Amino acid sequence: MNYVSIDFETANRFPNSACSVAVVVIRNGRMVDSYSTLIKPPSLNFDPGNIAIHKITPNMVENSPTFPEIWPELSKYLLNQVVLAHNAAFDMKVLKECLNYYGIPHPNFMTLCTVKLARKVWPKLPNHKLNTMADFFQIKFKHHDALDDAKVCAKIPLVAGRTLEASNFMELLLKSGLSTKPF
Repeated sequence: MNYVSIDFETANRFPNSACSVAVVVIRNGRMVDSYSTLIKPPSLNFDPGNIAIHKITPNMVENSPTFPEIWPELSKYLLNQVVLAHNAAFDMKVLKECLNYYGIPHPNFMTLCTVKLARKVWPKLPNHKLNTMADFFQIKFKHHDALDDAKVCAKIPLVAGRTLEASNFMELLLKSGLSTKPF
């Protein structure tokens, strides 16, 4: 199993308002690296609802690097990889909107949504939210902490692979009936 998981938190309803990001690198079924940082979004206009969810405030990010400042490091983890996210549509939209806002070219990588994978592998769970998956795997984590969320996301294909008796990521895709999509 070789892939990268990613999670973003945003300051408000605008997808380019990333205020935190984390990635977890899985190689041969083991976490070998991770990266996380707070991000100063284009505006420090944080929605109270977002703060209530992730507990990140404008004061916490006002001296943090901007997206273009973290991009050289973040992009190293994503280029030419399979990048997973729980509700990938959200995280990929955040990434695209941040890149577009700053005029940064889009990188080349493939994506897969772990919500879709969880639904295929464990259809009888009451739902497939990240906290439900963590409870199912008996993992204690801080929900909406980007690094903790990325770690739980990274665990889903590992457990799914054992459940479906898939020896590698490609076999997991075949057995689950899913496929990756280009970013």
